[in-house]
Amino acid sequence: MAEPAQAVPQAQKPEPAAKPAKAPARFRPDFATLAGLAVALGGILGGLILEKGKVQDISQVTAAMIVLGGTLGAVMVTTPMPVMARAFRALGGVFFERTGSLSSDVEELIQYATKARKNGIVSLEKEAAAIPDPFLRKALNLAVDGTDLQELRKMMETDIALSEQAQEAEAKVWEAAGGYSPTIGIIGAVLGLIQVMKHLEDIKEVGHGIAVAFVATVYGVGAANLFFIPAANKLRARMRDALVIREMMLEGVVGIVEGLNPTLIRIKLESFNQHPQKPSKKKVKGPQPVAGAAKP
Repeated sequence: MAEPAQAVPQAQKPEPAAKPAKAPARFRPDFATLAGLAVALGGILGGLILEKGKVQDISQVTAAMIVLGGTLGAVMVTTPMPVMARAFRALGGVFFERTGSLSSDVEELIQYATKARKNGIVSLEKEAAAIPDPFLRKALNLAVDGTDLQELRKMMETDIALSEQAQEAEAKVWEAAGGYSPTIGIIGAVLGLIQVMKHLEDIKEVGHGIAVAFVATVYGVGAANLFFIPAANKLRARMRDALVIREMMLEGVVGIVEGLNPTLIRIKLESFNQHPQKPSKKKVKGPQPVAGAAKP
């Protein structure tokens, strides 16, 4: 009898490299920004109404056009277009904040440290490729590739410094807008007064024209102090928070490369958390005494 033909084992296809996972939606509305704008506008408009004024008194399309258009043009002259485009994209950071806490980032790094200590740092290759955060992904990939520790730290610190410079440039765009808009408002007021001077024969028209002319000043000063300058400061606050997180990530990766105990790495990383979450105080129920049992 002919022996059955043995099945030729097919060459196994190499597993595709893990692709970086898409970062989940980790942002929520910043209620401090929204509430602050509501309180500021409510206080100003409320005061106007209490003084028997009307919202229509400060509703001037031409004044808004002069202030916003003039401010935008001045900022465009001051700022390179790539920086200005980034500044408009970064404006979302004023109205939205990061949902994740620094404690969750610490826990993620501790998981990597525990696995690296048990199986070696090379075992983190797949996890490193799937990390959503580009900074942590780059740092951990360099560590897995065996990059010298000093070189790794130098490269990542350069990334931190360049990121800080870029975000500071974005904040300066809105700070510059806050400096220009009051002056543009004065220009709008002067333009309005020029038109008033043409109708000095009608005192009512003069009074109305003067009131309308000063609306541009209100728009300029209000836009600067209620939005442009606060937006620049909020972006700087976001920048400081992001720098703390990146410095913490770098120290965590350095600890993994050095082979430190995960407990020591945790103690080191938790020093970056200036607002730790308080543990919930729950009363631990002990064993209940059995009825009729003799007391000691």
